[in-house]
Amino acid sequence: MTIRETFPESVVEDPNVWIPLSDGVRLAARIWRPEGSDNAPVPAILEYLPYRKRDGTAVRDATTHPYFAGHGYASVRVDMRGSGESDGLMWDEYLKQEQDDALEVIDWITAQPWCSGTVGMIGISWGGFNGLQVAMRRPPALKAVVSLCSTVDRYADDIHYKGGSLLLENVGWATQMLGYSSRPPDPALLGEAWRDVWLHRLENQPFLAETWFEHQQRDDYWKHGSVCEDWSAIQCPVLAVGGWADGYKNAVPALIEKLDVPAKGIIGPWIHKYPHFAVPGPRIGFLQECVRWWDRWLKGIENGVEDLPDYRVYSQTGCVPASSYDERPGAWVAEQVWPSPNIHPVSWYLGDGSLVPERTGGVTLHHRAPEDTGEAGGEYFCWTGEDLPPDQRVDDGRSLVFDTPLLTEDLEIVGAPTLRLRLSVDRPQASLAVRLSDVLPTGEVLRVSYGILNLSQRNGADATEPMVAGDMTDVEIVLDHTAHRFEPGHRVRVAVSTAYWPLIWPSPEAVSLSIDTGGSALVLPVRRPGAGQPAVVFEPEEQAPPLPRRMVRAPSGKRDVSRDHVSGWSTTVFENDAGAFEDTTIGLTTGTVMRERFEIHPDRPLSARYEGHHTHTLSRKDWSVRTESTTRLTSNAGSFHLSARVDAFEGDVCVFTKSWSSSVPRRYL
Repeated sequence: MTIRETFPESVVEDPNVWIPLSDGVRLAARIWRPEGSDNAPVPAILEYLPYRKRDGTAVRDATTHPYFAGHGYASVRVDMRGSGESDGLMWDEYLKQEQDDALEVIDWITAQPWCSGTVGMIGISWGGFNGLQVAMRRPPALKAVVSLCSTVDRYADDIHYKGGSLLLENVGWATQMLGYSSRPPDPALLGEAWRDVWLHRLENQPFLAETWFEHQQRDDYWKHGSVCEDWSAIQCPVLAVGGWADGYKNAVPALIEKLDVPAKGIIGPWIHKYPHFAVPGPRIGFLQECVRWWDRWLKGIENGVEDLPDYRVYSQTGCVPASSYDERPGAWVAEQVWPSPNIHPVSWYLGDGSLVPERTGGVTLHHRAPEDTGEAGGEYFCWTGEDLPPDQRVDDGRSLVFDTPLLTEDLEIVGAPTLRLRLSVDRPQASLAVRLSDVLPTGEVLRVSYGILNLSQRNGADATEPMVAGDMTDVEIVLDHTAHRFEPGHRVRVAVSTAYWPLIWPSPEAVSLSIDTGGSALVLPVRRPGAGQPAVVFEPEEQAPPLPRRMVRAPSGKRDVSRDHVSGWSTTVFENDAGAFEDTTIGLTTGTVMRERFEIHPDRPLSARYEGHHTHTLSRKDWSVRTESTTRLTSNAGSFHLSARVDAFEGDVCVFTKSWSSSVPRRYL
């Protein structure tokens, strides 16, 4: 990593600026801009988040926004309504109010003497979502978007549901948001009003899972803010970026395929982070890619970015599976247009444990997975780079497995694999997990992609219908997009299971599955060997100088999976202590610890339970606060049972407590 100390422009920073909205609410902003921009206006770049500019994203902001400012842009980092030091309350994610506020922010930015009148939006995750959503509203000043690790379908491809099945991340993310949103504003900026603002937020803070569990199918709630509802609404260029080790990756190929405006996609081997500092490597000069994007679309500089390949992806190769990597083996490949004429579907047909290139007479195979199948699935979102899927053999031993013969030549895939199954189940409600893996010559199994399907949505998310027990049915499970080269001497494996814990919540009853292999096939998006491609060259990664910090408590983490061989109970524990650090520029120390516990009995799906706990601390000299957020999820055959609690402390004194408890009927889950 190169740390840039000097830039074409000298940078000035405004650490806290109030942006007034029409209803009297003020949003807190941090702004970096070229020193002479008051007299020579420049385009602006907006990042708009609920994650607290003062402390939550300060480390990332320090390396990113001054970099843009040093290249001739006003870089504006705004805390959304009800977060950080901003006024108001935040009731949910991606509300119309959030978009309306963003439109007012853009109007405010363009009215400033240092702004030339054009704006771009950049963001990762929440900021990647709302950049696309605001683009759908078409504010005239918004000329380009850079969206990282985002989605185009809030139901099908977010942290709530996958393939129509309930993700445990649904309640996990609600736990995290309780922790994020429970923190107070900084008294150094709000003065004595900080406590009243904090208590007002705590009193009104929702437990978001209660809302998300009320919408178990793809209804209007999820369609709001889903770009796929109207691709034509986006009329500005989009650079979409993702990582194969991230929970969000499918939006990138969808955007470059569906948008009618200039759109380019980059996917590397990364987790849910910016690609100039993400793991696994190789990293890229992502900030330089952004500056070129901004130069073209905000300044009108003819630099040829529109002529770059539509799709640049890192095609990974097989390696010993591990929960973390410094770098993944592979190579960058590019497709000038997407979908690409270099990629075509190739079918492998299921046999009795085999995948073969020609269809043969079928057999009927039967399967029922233990409910704790899935312990090698890793985290749905790998935040730290240490919870990637390890060796799959432990889960493959509890699944139906189909292997190709040893490959005699390279087989490279780029796109979304599909498994077509002719099957029956013995219960009206069932979910399937499908894993595509690379079997190494030494026997280790590396997960390449996976997919989930709630069989009640076999005809689409808008056509929910329970299964008829015992009836043979044709279904199609679309796996996540990937780019992978299977090498000679390796095998391609597809594994099918009726459980995937703790990624998805189990069906109310244990499910037995029957597959007619004669009507089943794996379809791979095979890239033509030797396909011509433009060379993919990225500059080395660089950034602005890091935020000065002092470590108070070192980060640590663990993932424990245990099984009591007497009782049969399986327990998975995640713990991520992000450590505690003092921002020495403002004297503020922050700390975060996240803990999750998942328990299930392999024979009893209704035994499943989840518990989450977040601790957040803020301190400065003789001032300190702490919040403790806890959540719990269980279910019976008819309902989900949710509970949560927030305790807030000033010093050692508990100054606020709030609890939630609700039961929500299960609907096709």
